[in-house]
Parts: sequence; C-alpha cells; structure tokens
Amino acid sequence: MSYQEEPRAPGRPRDPGREAAILGAVLELVAEVGYDRLSIEAVAQRAGASKATLYRRWANKRDLVVAAVRAGPASADVVVDTGSLRGDLLVLGQHLVRTLRSSEGGLVLGLLKAGLEDPELCRLLEETVGPTGAALPPEVLQRAVARGELPADAHPFAFEEVTGSVLILRILNGLPVDQAYLEQLVDAVLLPALVRPPGPGSAPGPAIFSSSHL
Repeated sequence: MSYQEEPRAPGRPRDPGREAAILGAVLELVAEVGYDRLSIEAVAQRAGASKATLYRRWANKRDLVVAAVRAGPASADVVVDTGSLRGDLLVLGQHLVRTLRSSEGGLVLGLLKAGLEDPELCRLLEETVGPTGAALPPEVLQRAVARGELPADAHPFAFEEVTGSVLILRILNGLPVDQAYLEQLVDAVLLPALVRPPGPGSAPGPAIFSSSHL
C-alpha cells in the first residue's frame, strides 16, 4: 500500500489507513532488515509517507516498533489472573503461541534480536503492549508467592529463559504446540524450576528473551 503525504491541517484527525500502512511497513522492515538497520527514512519510503509525518507521531524508531507490535502481532488483550500459578503460566504460554503463529518468522527473529540490542525496547513492549508470554509479569510472581505456591525468593529467570526459547524454536521449525504440550512444559519444567529457589550465594543471570530483570 502506498500513498502521497499531504499537509496536515491543525486538528485534523489521523487517517487510520495511513497509520496502518506506516505500522505495517515497520513490521515488514524489521522482518527484512532487522531492528538495527531499520530507519525512519526507510519506513517513510515503504509507506509512502513523509519523515515529518512519522516524527510528528513517533519520536524514534523504538517508539515506532512498539506501536507497530501493539497494533499487530500482540494486539489481543490478555488477562493473566486465573487464581493459580499453573493457570497463569498456561495463559502466558497460550498467548505467546498465538502471537508467534500470527507473525512471520523473520519478524519474530528480528524482534528477538532487537530485544538483545535494545533492552529498553523489551521493557517498553512489556509495559505498553502488555504481557507477551515471554516474560513472567511481576504481579503474577507476587500473587503466587502470596498464595504460598512459590517461596519468597522465587525468581522469574527459569520461566523467561525457557518459555520463549522452547516455544519460538518449535514454532519456527513447524513443530506442534498444542494444549497438551503446554501443560507438559508447565508441569514438568516450569513449575518445578520456579519452585526451586536459587542456591546459596548465587543469583540467576539475565534471561535471553526478556529485559525485565537486566
């Protein structure tokens, strides 16, 4: 989709079609060239917009990517409060699977690499888009501790290191990820790992797929 940018009169409402074209161009370019090579100029050219239009709405490419992900693969609202840690982990896993299946493989890899290059981008995605399923929200951990399901020194590292790695790898390779698989992942791997506190004098390192605890 392409269009010619026209001067915007004061108070003129945003054109949803134009904004969708811009945000769609962002996702296409992240998939094609990666986050590090993404530029405002390239987005403007791909969407048929002016750079001035983009800068009026988004301060930088990080804000553009957050807006594009919010409008695209992570747009579905998800409430993570089932009353049990097991239920919450399943909801997070289900949401991550839905998001990955709705995204092109290059985009998934581009966003993963972007998170490693720009930890602030990961933080903004979790805070503004909502739970992605790759990170364990602090409130989920806190509620589990309050219910007595986890020890007070529980750490989200095990969830954040394993969940994204496993699900992304399986989906990118076309392997099945059904409810039975998610339940086995939660019951056999995630719950036991989260229940086990860190050893004396040790602290988990940063998880690969989340910047929440970097």
